Order: sequence, then structure tokens, then C-alpha cells
Amino acid sequence: MAQSNSSPKTSRAIILIALAVLLVLGSWFLAGPTPTEVIVVIFPNGTQIEAEVADTPEALLFGLAFREELPPNSGMLYIFEQSDRHRVKTFRFQFPVDMIWADESRHVVHLIEDAEPCPSAPCPVYGPPPENARYLIQTGAGFIRQEHLTPGIELSFALRM
Repeated sequence: MAQSNSSPKTSRAIILIALAVLLVLGSWFLAGPTPTEVIVVIFPNGTQIEAEVADTPEALLFGLAFREELPPNSGMLYIFEQSDRHRVKTFRFQFPVDMIWADESRHVVHLIEDAEPCPSAPCPVYGPPPENARYLIQTGAGFIRQEHLTPGIELSFALRM
């Protein structure tokens, strides 16, 4: 019969460490997500939208998925880690969106109007833009037409205080 080499003190230490880890993880999950940063996107005609920033892998993956609506004068600003010809889907979106791709210098390089929501896979892929883009802004459908946006215009970003 094998005899255990662990002492009661070692077993208690392991249990205490496991409890501490569970407490930390539990408080992290119960605290909920950290507040999302908002950037004001300013268009050449003066129109402004408050855009929630998506710059983490999770936020870039889910974007506006599972949301019931997008309030007026708002959107989502995807900030990709590097400029590239990024593609996106509208998987689990609940409403159509307009998409505005912009390069490192914040010049619009590609526009897609009325991208339809996709309730289940497979979903259409939107993009890639014809040039590398660092940013993608999603707004409510009709925004591009309403604001008369065209490729080449320059956007400004301002942090909301």
C-alpha cells in the first residue's frame, strides 16, 4: 500500500490557493465588463457620432452582435492591431449596418451600405477593402447615404471626456 508524502499543511496550502484563485475569478466575473472607451468620430461636414471602441480580440470578434439596436448618432469603431485588408461578418447582428473602412491617416478607403444582419452561419463576408485599413466604423444603415460619404474623405477622432 502506497503512502502519501503530502502533509496536512501542504494539503491545506493547496486548498487555500485554490480558494483564493476561485475568489479572484469570481469577483472578476461578477464585476462585469470594464467600461468601454468611447471615441467621437467627426466627419468633414461636422456630423459627429459616439463610437464604442472595439480593440480587444473579443470586441473585434463580436462587435455589435447580440445587440437589439444602435442608438442614433452612435456606432462602433474597430481598431485593428495593424493595417490590413480586414474582412468582417455580421453574425448575430440584429439590424443592418453601414461600414466605413479608414486607413492609418483616417482617410476613408471603402464603404459598404446596408450590410444585412446574419442570424446564423454561414454569413456573408464584407470586405476586404481595396486598400489596407486600420479602422472600421459601423453605423446604423442609411448613415453613408444620409451624410453623402465618399472614399477619400478624412475623419477626425476625439476622445470623449
